[in-house]
Amino acid sequence: MGAEIKVIVFKLGHEEYGIEVDKVQTIERMMPITRVPKTLTFVKGVINLRGVVIPVIDLRGRFGIAEAEHTDQTRIIIVTANEMEVGFIVDSANDVIDLNTDIIDSPPDVVGGIKAKYLHGVARISETRLLVMLNLSEVLNRSEIIQLESLEG
Repeated sequence: MGAEIKVIVFKLGHEEYGIEVDKVQTIERMMPITRVPKTLTFVKGVINLRGVVIPVIDLRGRFGIAEAEHTDQTRIIIVTANEMEVGFIVDSANDVIDLNTDIIDSPPDVVGGIKAKYLHGVARISETRLLVMLNLSEVLNRSEIIQLESLEG
């Protein structure tokens, strides 16, 4: 029997993704983002969250999904990845579920290349509902982290 974990569920388009709750600092509504020149295209800039400057990444851009208009449901999930705080822009985030680690399968072999390394696995919630679990330590590579660290205040 696997361990129970709590997972924050968020959406990008029609797909559902999950991040373990213990990696999430807070979930914020969209707020003004200050653009920073000469950053990676999916880095939207920085926010000032209660006095802390945090780089913000558009996960749609990171995963190669077409950008979408921000709505009232758009959120910034502040996570700790590789010992730094980063904000991820997602389409919505409004569900926390308990998940048994036994139902998390490795990513399918056909999901290869750069996208596969972002995935921790795929959880089978029901016959029709799958949850893609993110591997936060791989969402940013080392050189990107160094670049983002220079943005932090």
